[in-house]
Amino acid sequence: MSFSAFQWLSLVGIIWLQAINGTNTNFPAYSSQLKQLLSMSQLQLNSLAFASDAGKLFGFFSGMASVYLPLWLVLMIGSTLGLIGYGVQYLFITNQISSLSYWHVFLLTILAGNSICWINTVCYVVTIRTFSSDSQVAVGLTTSYQGLSTKIYTNIVGAISGHKTATTFLFLNSILPVIVSLIAAPLVREIGVTRPKYINIGFVVMFVITIATGIYAVISSLQFVTSKISPLDSLVVILVTLLLPLLVPISLKIKELVESWQTKRERLRVFHFTAEESTNEERTENEVKESKDSREIKEVGIREEIGVNLMVKRIDFWLYFSVYLFGATLGLVFLNNLGQIAESRGCSATLSLVSLSSSFGFFGRLMPALMDYFCRGRYKISRPASMAAMMAPTAGAFFLLMNKTHIALYTSTAIIGVCTGAITSISVSTTTELFGTKNFSVNHNVVVANIPIGSFLFGYLAALVYHKEGHEQHGKCMGMACYRNTFFVWGSLCFFGTFLALILHARTRKFYSVKL
Repeated sequence: MSFSAFQWLSLVGIIWLQAINGTNTNFPAYSSQLKQLLSMSQLQLNSLAFASDAGKLFGFFSGMASVYLPLWLVLMIGSTLGLIGYGVQYLFITNQISSLSYWHVFLLTILAGNSICWINTVCYVVTIRTFSSDSQVAVGLTTSYQGLSTKIYTNIVGAISGHKTATTFLFLNSILPVIVSLIAAPLVREIGVTRPKYINIGFVVMFVITIATGIYAVISSLQFVTSKISPLDSLVVILVTLLLPLLVPISLKIKELVESWQTKRERLRVFHFTAEESTNEERTENEVKESKDSREIKEVGIREEIGVNLMVKRIDFWLYFSVYLFGATLGLVFLNNLGQIAESRGCSATLSLVSLSSSFGFFGRLMPALMDYFCRGRYKISRPASMAAMMAPTAGAFFLLMNKTHIALYTSTAIIGVCTGAITSISVSTTTELFGTKNFSVNHNVVVANIPIGSFLFGYLAALVYHKEGHEQHGKCMGMACYRNTFFVWGSLCFFGTFLALILHARTRKFYSVKL
C-alpha cells in the first residue's frame, strides 16, 4: 500500500483507539452500583474517581517512553496496564479473587487511569508527525471520537448485560482496549513527512462521516428515542459508523490501482521506442512534480521549542495550567459525579444522561477541528480566546444546575459536555503552539496533570457538601441541597478561569496575530 493510503489508514487506527480509550469517562454510569457492591461512603467513592484521574500524574512516563521505545510497544504497555487495573477489580467484584482492601482497589484504579495516558500519547504523537501540515485538524478529528467512548461502552453494556452494570463495565474496560490495540498496532505508525494526496477531499469525507456519527449519537441518547430502539440496534449502527472512515484509504488505494492499470495499458499501445521514451520522460516529470507537491509542508506556527524544565518557569504555562484546571477539569469532575448528581435529583435515567454527555462531548471535541479547517484566515481566533469562549457557557451551566428541573439537568449536562470536550481538544494544539512539538509528549502530560489535582480538590469539596447538606439514608443523599453550594462554587471558579483565559489571550495576542 502507498505511503498516502497508509497515512489515512493510520488515522483510522487512531480513531478506533480514541473511541475505546475513554474508560474513565464511563465511571459515573456504574459508580452508584460500585458504591453498593463495595459498601463505600461518598468520600471513598469520590476518592476512586480521583484515583482514575490520578493516573495522569504519572503520564510523563508515557511521554518519555514514546521517545525511546517503538510506538507499538508503548501502545501495548498502555493497554496492558488497563487490563491489569480494571481486570483485577473485575475478578474481585465477581468473587473470583478475595482479600482486596479498599486501598488495593484505589491503586488499581490509578494504574488503570494511567493506561489512558499511554494510548493517548501514541495517538497524539503519530497524528502530529504524520499530518504535520494539518496537525490541529487531524488531532481534533481523532480526539473527538474519545467523546464517543462512553456511548460505545454503555451501548455494549445495554446490549449484553442485565442488572450487573458495574461488573460488565469493568470487564469491558479491561479487555476492549487490548483487543483494539492489537488490531490498530500494525496501522498506527509514523508515515514519513509527506503531505497525503487528496488531503482536502479526505478531510471533508472524514468530517461528513464524523458529523453524521455525532448526530446519530446525540439523537440515540435522548430518552424518548432510547425507549424505541434496542441497545443492540444502537450498538450495531455505532460500530458501522466506526468502519466508515476506512472508505478514505480504500478509495485512495483503488484509485491508485486504476491509475496503475491505465498506465500499463498505455505502455502496451506504444511500440515506437522514441515515443515510449518521450512518454516515460513525461511520466517521470509528472511523478517528480507530484512527489514535490505531496511533500509540501505548511509552516506550523510555534512560539518556542522548549522542554518541561523551561516550560514550568513560564508565566504563560501557569496561566494555561489554571485555565485548564478551572475549565475542562471542572467539567470532568462534574461528569465524574453525574451518577450521584442525577440520583440525588431523583433522575432515574442515569445511563441515558451519561450517554448524552458523551455524545455532546464528541461534538465539543470536533468543533475546534472544524473551525481550523473551514474558518482559516481572519475569522480564526486564538486558542486562549477559544478557551474563554467555551468556559463562559460552562460557568453559566453550573448556575443553571441550581434549578431543580430535569430540563435544567439535561441542558447543563449537554453544555458542559460540549465545552469540556472543546477545551480538551483545543489544549493539544495550544501545547504544541506555545511550547513546541519536539517535547510535546512530555509537556502535554505535565499540562494534564492538573486533572487529578482538580479532581481531588473539586471532587472532595463536592463529597463534603454531599455529606454536610444532605440527609443520609443508607449512605445516599437526596434533594437539591446535596450539590447546590457545590454548583455555585464551581460556577464561580469557572468564571475566574474565563478571566485568566482572557489574560493569556492578551499575553499571546502578538504571536497569534502573526500566526493567523
